[in-house]
Amino acid sequence: MINEQDARLVQIEEGAIRGSLRGSVLCFLGIPYAAPPQRFVLPQPPAPWDGVRDMDDPGPAAPHRIRPFPMVDPTPLVGHGSDGSDGDYLRLNIWAPTDAKAAPVMVFIHGGGFVGGCKDASAHDGTAFAESGAVCVAINYRMGIDGFLPVPGVPTNLGLRDMLFALAWVQRNITAFGGDRANVTLFGESAGAMAIADLVTSPLAKGLFQRAIIQSGHGAMVREIGVAQRLVRKLAKVLRVTPDAEGFRGVSHASAMDAIDKLAKPWAVDLRDADGREPVYGISRFIPVYGDDVLPEKPIDALRKGAGRDVDIVIGSNAEEMNLYFVPTGVRKKIGGLFARWLLGRSHPQAKAVLTAYGYKQKGVRPGEALTAAMTDLVFRWPARQYAAAHQGKTWMYEFDWRSPACDGELGACHGIEMPFVFKTLPSCTGPQGLAGMAPPQPLADRMHDLWAGFAREGAMPWPEYGSYPMVYQMMRGEALHEPAMPAAAFVPE
Repeated sequence: MINEQDARLVQIEEGAIRGSLRGSVLCFLGIPYAAPPQRFVLPQPPAPWDGVRDMDDPGPAAPHRIRPFPMVDPTPLVGHGSDGSDGDYLRLNIWAPTDAKAAPVMVFIHGGGFVGGCKDASAHDGTAFAESGAVCVAINYRMGIDGFLPVPGVPTNLGLRDMLFALAWVQRNITAFGGDRANVTLFGESAGAMAIADLVTSPLAKGLFQRAIIQSGHGAMVREIGVAQRLVRKLAKVLRVTPDAEGFRGVSHASAMDAIDKLAKPWAVDLRDADGREPVYGISRFIPVYGDDVLPEKPIDALRKGAGRDVDIVIGSNAEEMNLYFVPTGVRKKIGGLFARWLLGRSHPQAKAVLTAYGYKQKGVRPGEALTAAMTDLVFRWPARQYAAAHQGKTWMYEFDWRSPACDGELGACHGIEMPFVFKTLPSCTGPQGLAGMAPPQPLADRMHDLWAGFAREGAMPWPEYGSYPMVYQMMRGEALHEPAMPAAAFVPE
């Protein structure tokens, strides 16, 4: 329990720390859970310190760039980027109730396509979860080349290994903040949710968390190591280095980010597997690989064999995920039929049939509208349902269906829009360029936040589990409905 004489003073493994008191919430920003990372080296314990260290500075983010979005401001969800000049970024933030005692613990993993984002984005402030009785933790991890490039001879999945290292730190230290180490809920969005879906099946994660909330993620965004090493060779060519640890170790963060930007173009590198499928549909080149000690096999296959059956899971998606990528950029309105087929064909061998199933040839349906709807289901919604069906433990599924009025009313229930509702941080995403528009509904945020906090506390949701008769809770409607298979089901491997 937190020291009663000075509620802001906490003793952890490395030394004494002091937080700040904000009403009924104790806030600790920038606690190092590992030493500053060395490129391609496993995470190491942080150095201990003498005296009391004030934890009022979140510290730097992992090196990354934030690409501007037309019409809307993404920084409340992803932060402001980092040039990598301060490498001491393997840190975490903690928000705890002042009276916490064996409180549920919620550990948040941010998204950003495994190449961007950070724990300190304003929409991810954990104050409301502490006010709801949980000890909330948010972590940084290595990304891009440093975290998810399988260079030969280098430990794979270093970004996932950072997450595991942070979860082990939580197990050893969270009781000092009033948290219950035996009641840990891992939750995250986008790439963070993909990582969590993977870790549910990892033998190295056994016992580190008991529950998981997977928002706009699933376990299908993984690659075979051999396929991913095509990216190693392509990056090495772009950077003019040898495709090995020695070559990449000397690459500056600025050069690495330049190369990542260059390879983000849809024609830059072919990462399709033997079946002609690219599991990320070009959204990111950097994703976890399977075939190592972290992920011995594809997560969906591991689930079907019973991996993660002891983890209670809530998983869901947003109704119009791909709107975030295609509406502000104008792609949904402007793209032509041939280019839509070519673009989808870079990731799927049956592009024409997929687009046809989504109304590509129907009168009044633009090619971009068919592409956006198809990719929403292919990339996010249907694989999430496959994950739910494969999980042999308790599983609940939701869909976030509130439509943002941003972008002249067309942004809708896009990727990431649920985040300020989950954290009850709607002001961070409200305004003329806010993702949530001018007046998002606070009652929906109150209800969604309470559902998440209640799941962390009690391990259940107030709607039927996902089973042979699949029920999906519609967040805006406030009820669970039976959902028939969507057209994408015919085009996604079992």
